[in-house]
Amino acid sequence: MRSEILRYTLLLVLLIFTGKLEAQQKRSLTHADYDLWETLNGDKISGDGNWVGFEINPQDGDGRLELVAHGNAQHRIVIPRGNRWTFSNDSKYGVGRISPEHESVRHLKLKKTKADDMPKDSLFVVLLENGAIEKYARVKSYAIPEKSGNWLAIHFEKELPEKETKKGERDSTAVEAPKPKPTKTDGTKLIVRSFDGSKQFEYNRVKEYGFSENGSHLFYVKASEDTLKNTGIFLLDLNTGISKIIDVRKTEYINPAFSESAKFLAYLSTEDSAKAKKPYYDLYLYDILKEQNQKIASKGTLGVPGMVSKNARLSFSQDDSKLFFGTSSDYQSYTYEEDTTILDEDRVKLDIWGWQDAEIQPMQLRNKSRDEKKSFLASYHMKSKRIISLADEKVPQINLDRKRKLKYALGFDDSPYRRNYSWDIQIGRDVYLIDLETGTRTLVRKDVPGNPQLSPAGKYIYWYDGRDSSWVSYEVQTKVTKNLTKGLEVNFYDELHDSPSLPGSYGSAGWLKDDTAFLVYDKYDVWRIDPTGKTNPINLTQGEGRKQNLVYRRERLDPQEESIDPSQPLVISVFHEVDKKSGYAVSDYLGKVKPRNLVFTDHRYLGLSKAENSDKIILRRSTYQEFPDVYAGDLGMQDFTRLSIANPQQKDIKWGAVELVNYLANDGTPLQGLLFKPENFDPNTKYPMMVYFYERNSDGLHSYRAPAPSASTINIPYFVSNDYLVFVPDIKYDLGLPGPSAYNCIIPGVQALVARGFVDTENMAIQGQSWGGYQVAYLITRTNMFKAAGAGAPVVNMTSAYGGIRWGTGMSRMFQYEQTQSRIGGTLWEKPLYYIENSPLFFMDRVNTPVLIMHNDEDGAVPWYQGIEMFMALKRLNKPAWLLQYNGEDHNLRLRKNRKDLSIRLSQFFDHYLKGAPAPLWMTEGLPAVEKGRTLKYELEAADN
Repeated sequence: MRSEILRYTLLLVLLIFTGKLEAQQKRSLTHADYDLWETLNGDKISGDGNWVGFEINPQDGDGRLELVAHGNAQHRIVIPRGNRWTFSNDSKYGVGRISPEHESVRHLKLKKTKADDMPKDSLFVVLLENGAIEKYARVKSYAIPEKSGNWLAIHFEKELPEKETKKGERDSTAVEAPKPKPTKTDGTKLIVRSFDGSKQFEYNRVKEYGFSENGSHLFYVKASEDTLKNTGIFLLDLNTGISKIIDVRKTEYINPAFSESAKFLAYLSTEDSAKAKKPYYDLYLYDILKEQNQKIASKGTLGVPGMVSKNARLSFSQDDSKLFFGTSSDYQSYTYEEDTTILDEDRVKLDIWGWQDAEIQPMQLRNKSRDEKKSFLASYHMKSKRIISLADEKVPQINLDRKRKLKYALGFDDSPYRRNYSWDIQIGRDVYLIDLETGTRTLVRKDVPGNPQLSPAGKYIYWYDGRDSSWVSYEVQTKVTKNLTKGLEVNFYDELHDSPSLPGSYGSAGWLKDDTAFLVYDKYDVWRIDPTGKTNPINLTQGEGRKQNLVYRRERLDPQEESIDPSQPLVISVFHEVDKKSGYAVSDYLGKVKPRNLVFTDHRYLGLSKAENSDKIILRRSTYQEFPDVYAGDLGMQDFTRLSIANPQQKDIKWGAVELVNYLANDGTPLQGLLFKPENFDPNTKYPMMVYFYERNSDGLHSYRAPAPSASTINIPYFVSNDYLVFVPDIKYDLGLPGPSAYNCIIPGVQALVARGFVDTENMAIQGQSWGGYQVAYLITRTNMFKAAGAGAPVVNMTSAYGGIRWGTGMSRMFQYEQTQSRIGGTLWEKPLYYIENSPLFFMDRVNTPVLIMHNDEDGAVPWYQGIEMFMALKRLNKPAWLLQYNGEDHNLRLRKNRKDLSIRLSQFFDHYLKGAPAPLWMTEGLPAVEKGRTLKYELEAADN
């Protein structure tokens, strides 16, 4: 007995020692870890629910596609480098592309290989039941029918030219036959095959192709060959295997479209020269059953104002009664533009900004391409053969329902209000009801805010009116407008909204069948509203959301859903506003039962997807420590099987944990924040602390944060793994006081943590980007409690930024200060003191905190000169400051090489100030222009002897 006790004691000691050894063997994250850290995307479940697929890719390198049996995670098919994939309509096959090997491509790029000689994508077709794989090389694209039919079309890249025989390999006695001259064509080979391979069709010189939705037909367009005009559009009947000519010998065929029933095919063509700058297009309609083709619209056709537009998509009404197409104004000739006697160097180039313009010049230039392609919707009526113009310059925008099955459409005109858009982004629109049979327009209302839409059955127009904080409906038949949410004791506007603009809504869940009821959300619950007003609104979640701080939202399980079937269960997501638990619950559409939780845990749940033909589901869930892997189950949600295993290397990394922090702002407002703590956190140890902030982030308690090179902000897992605390406080804003609001919320949060005894108060830093960068700049003019600061793209001078341009959109920046994030709530001349008092630039002499600024020379959101103004003020004041300016980069870094560089410099900067690490040479010596591109100056300064 004693020997057994001794043996178990020794075993326990060994286990404890081994556990400690494993803990000691864990290491901190390094910048070298980023490339191999994996992401997961493209997750899908097959129609029958028996298979699940997802792509797992490292941040840099070759990934893989995994196809896993829903009920058996061990049954797995792995396709190296598989991507852009889908299941066949019968759920028996998987098909997708295989990218070339990452290292091979990189090697060829180093050798300056031409683009045409670079390796191209391949295609795989896999039989799921046994994993048998077929592959095709050099594939340009592939397609399958959208709804039914087990067909696959494969379009290939151009064939590589045959390699010439080397001189030493030639037979000196042989007479070489002259090689045929390669033909010039934009077309390539197309193979159309059944998934099982029993049927296959092959065509050459194909330029474009497409299936009908039901998989009964396929069109293909042949490109010209050499100088021959042997183009054409053809139709393959997949039931008979017969291919027929629709039209041939035109210059171009574009935008072919099937009707949903596959009874008709429409397309555009032109006979103008391929070199013509202004070709005219004709609209053709092919009757597939009757095998009849007719030109139905062209320049000069009655009902076509101007010409047929090549830039508009063709589409049919669901009942095949109408074909929708676009028209555009006829080209006009401008003498100066076409005067060939003027040299390009003599042409005047200027932008004229006119006060009367609806849009300022930068916005016009940004939208130039869109405006050049502008088209106006028209319809061709099959029976009457009439063309009706639905849109024009007066009512330019027409919104059709997705299925094109309703008798009406909505028309919009914002031209009376567009001029104000530079400073008022909440302009309204005049809304019209368009009768699709006659083209008659009925003005519904002028200056309507929000986004009016037609209900699924077309009985109502509905929208959220931010000016009245209400949902509104307009009954098409009676022309009566109703406030749907008036009289209810709850708010339907965003209660946390804290900017000078009108608050938005919490959204809606859709309409029940035949428009019998409208489902809308308040902050917590789901409401059923009778649009006729005959019955009282019903709280479908029985107020449980508001009672328990639970946010309920309906889950849309059918992506093709148009209206809600009330006979089905009401599946809703659940989120606890305070403790951040989440999950799913079930209720009904009558409001007779309380929501019943199916799953509700300390996770973040996302990506719920149901199989089309079964109750099998997939979803993803995460915590800070758990990557959001794919899980399989059913609608009962009692048991889940983990199907993906991404980032197994994390087990060897010091990762840490996160906790929710509750504290009070200076004005007594309850706030929350996130505290990320290093692994094996010891409350008796003093830790350096980074503070990062941007609006509100505490709802992300259970979000996984991957190690990744920084686009602009600190990577939280990296700093936590390297023994920093990271604190992310929420911020509540008072209008007109964005800077003081940040101070009143961030500083007490930091002080609340300091009071707990584990923060090294001598080594704290702050970092933020954009709006967060502004707040960093403001805070260091108000406090010296931080040892270092990082400010990315900061606005420091609101008076100069107010009149600037957001070059990414071409918009004036005025709206941002008057209505949105900057929260001043008035013009510069109305509230000059607010602009000055909230601008850190005017108080830079108070700064005693070393600052690392990043601001890039192609920033499309915050004017680059803002970062320069901050840097030059600090330099003039002899304050330690560095400005990182990445050439050609935007607001956030796009290029991975630059992201890696910023990550290194951020960690070196903060390690130096908060951990006493040697400073890198780029901080002590700078990077002279003559050394640009030759060195990065990462080397650390030698320590003093």
